[in-house]
Amino acid sequence: MSDDKLILPLAAIRPDDIALAGGKGCALARLDRAGFQIPFTMVVTTGAYQHFVEANGLQEKILLELNRKPFADMRWEEIWDAALRIRSMFLNHPLPSDLDQAFQQTLASPFVDRPAVIRSSAPQEDSAGASFAGIHESYVNVRGHAAILDHIRRVWASLWSDGALLYRQELGLAPESSAMAVLVQALIVGDYSGVAFTVSPMDVDQSVVEAVPGLNQGLVDGLVAPERWILDRATHAIVSHTAADRSQSVVPADQGVRVADFGGDGPQILSPGNIEAVAALARRIETLFGSPQDVEWTVVDGEITVLQARPVTTTAASEDDKRGWYLSLRRSYENLQQLRAKIEDDLIPAMIREAEELAAIDLAPFSDTELAAEVRRRVDRNQHWSNVYWADFIPYAHGARLFGQIYNDTIKPENPYEFADLLTDTPMASLKRNRQLEALAAGVRDVPGAADDLRRGRMDNLPAALRSSLDTFVAQYGTLSSGITGDSEGALAESTLVRLILELAARPGQSPARQSVDHEALVRRFIDAFAPEERDWAQSLLDLGRSSYRLRDDDNIHLGRIEAQARRAVREAAARLANEPITAEAAALREVLSLMPPDKAAPAASADTAAHGPGLRARQLVGQPAGPGLARGRARVVATPQDLKAFQSGEILICDAVDPNMTFVVPLAAAVVERRGGMLIHGAIIAREYGLPCVTGVPEALQFIRSGDHVTVDGYLGIVIIGPANT
Repeated sequence: MSDDKLILPLAAIRPDDIALAGGKGCALARLDRAGFQIPFTMVVTTGAYQHFVEANGLQEKILLELNRKPFADMRWEEIWDAALRIRSMFLNHPLPSDLDQAFQQTLASPFVDRPAVIRSSAPQEDSAGASFAGIHESYVNVRGHAAILDHIRRVWASLWSDGALLYRQELGLAPESSAMAVLVQALIVGDYSGVAFTVSPMDVDQSVVEAVPGLNQGLVDGLVAPERWILDRATHAIVSHTAADRSQSVVPADQGVRVADFGGDGPQILSPGNIEAVAALARRIETLFGSPQDVEWTVVDGEITVLQARPVTTTAASEDDKRGWYLSLRRSYENLQQLRAKIEDDLIPAMIREAEELAAIDLAPFSDTELAAEVRRRVDRNQHWSNVYWADFIPYAHGARLFGQIYNDTIKPENPYEFADLLTDTPMASLKRNRQLEALAAGVRDVPGAADDLRRGRMDNLPAALRSSLDTFVAQYGTLSSGITGDSEGALAESTLVRLILELAARPGQSPARQSVDHEALVRRFIDAFAPEERDWAQSLLDLGRSSYRLRDDDNIHLGRIEAQARRAVREAAARLANEPITAEAAALREVLSLMPPDKAAPAASADTAAHGPGLRARQLVGQPAGPGLARGRARVVATPQDLKAFQSGEILICDAVDPNMTFVVPLAAAVVERRGGMLIHGAIIAREYGLPCVTGVPEALQFIRSGDHVTVDGYLGIVIIGPANT
């Protein structure tokens, strides 16, 4: 493509240039021609994007990332990991010299003293058939030529974010044909700003005007609640007004935006005349485009400037429209801080308290009818906390991801997962358990004859302090729920615990020992990369990331304790049914046994794998690197309770996913391989804490690898090499 097609003014964009300027760019060009007041805008075309991608050989690398396994089989954690690696490519590859020169010639002068807004404008965006609103990124108040170029690359990379990839798949759009144009606009700092829907998404007979003081980013990002007016579409009369707290507004910072105090008191933001002027302007835009419009606007000294306009693609919430869920994959810092307070101050203490209360209840005196009611209650409570887990805990995992993205955007490390090294110095429940377990093993190791007494079940021969520590440990952790151990008293019965202690006692003590990393130097480099006035925020972001990282590991433990108490009641009911005659009361017990789903099991072999039988097997499996290092050893495939009980020191743990109870054997493992994928899943986090090589997202790990196989795990490249079983 010629240089004169890389960056264009709006005047050069034709209505049919969607493939070149994207939907947003073409809409603004049309508004400009029709005489609407809009910001000064330059369009970085899809040609510039394609030139950057081709010059750096990124298309092949992107497709490799998206084809490590069938996209439909990738969990959202794996998609986020792929998106992070792709984003790192865009940030760390240089602009071709001719593109750099074109940017210098066309963008440097207009924005030398003018802050910019950098907006996405993909060809599929803002069409009548689909709305990408919020899916791709935009940035407000970007200052300086270098910062503008950096943010253009960030917008390019947002074409491959997890939310964008999932939404594009939902619409059936091929990733390989995707491209991105970018709008570089002059920032208009309005007295007040807002949106106007010419047709309400909730009622086709109404229109909506919303307004906030200051920049529109406060409304768009949900940082400031808007005032809202509902208008009758036929008469244009105001039907209702919803006031809002006007104590805050979003204003420009040195770079980006910040939330500032606002007067708050006084009349509503818009007068009746203002409301009518905004609504009338939106109706004119609807007439121009011939369809209902969602218009973003701002007002300076009484003049309305149109920031962008897009079609209203739906007038009612569709059950099939998952865009809201894809948007939830990107949480703001403010939203995550609010979620953190809710989780740490309210939810976690409530879960711990309820699990303890349930554990303290003796079920033996309950009649069958009472026990049936108790089973129902516990199953309901387990479902309640499971819903909380998905509604609050899973979204909070994005705190670690937000930190990782900002760290990579700021530092641009060669390793896109370097950020995880800053998150590991944080106390986690599973590591606290393991330290207690290792202390028990050390006690056994240090007392002559204790190992033999423990092995033979001669508990009374153990020193009183050691026996007390063992009883305390079982009381604290012996009721964790797990789908793998199958022990009659919960996830970790004493028989399994004894075997683990003996294995640990037979080897030298081991504490979590990560790769040699100067964590303090990494923290200082990150904090110092920010302006002095932003460093408190950067430290707060790091604290948020560490909290999110810790909870990503701890949440399963807290939920598991609730589930374990539900299963304890179910086991009590099952035991009674096995030993009692059939009565009317027993029938109530039989009915409630179906309420608790069976424990999860390892996935069955695929038809293709089963057909191979003992014959042809893959010798190299590809997954995602999740813990650096190399390890060789005998594989132990953990798919049944007996597999976990048989785990021996130095073996390589092969499993569907490391659940909280399996964390106990990690100190014995040489490496970890999981079918589930993700850099921030439980097993990957624990493996990194112990400095173990880890590969996740290996689709048929449990089918192609057999216990006893000699396995090499490459945690740098995400490769598992299978050798013959040791004989």
